Amino acid sequence: MKVKVIVTLKNGVLDPQGKAIQQTLNGMSFQNVSEVRQGKYFDIEVNESDESKAKSQVEEMCKKLLANLVIEDYKIL
Repeated sequence: MKVKVIVTLKNGVLDPQGKAIQQTLNGMSFQNVSEVRQGKYFDIEVNESDESKAKSQVEEMCKKLLANLVIEDYKIL
């Protein structure tokens, strides 16, 4: 089963990479871009047929490795 995860910085955490992307886009004549927040995306293939078990395993992966819970949030899709 394939599980998708999106990890993003929490609101209020500075995102210098996102700011650099936004400034670059503005410099490329995309003046209507007012903010960019960057994140991480994972496609994880889990050898599990039960969807709730697969998502539970991925939840543990997020808590232990994929996301820094101090500054990042994650969403399992």
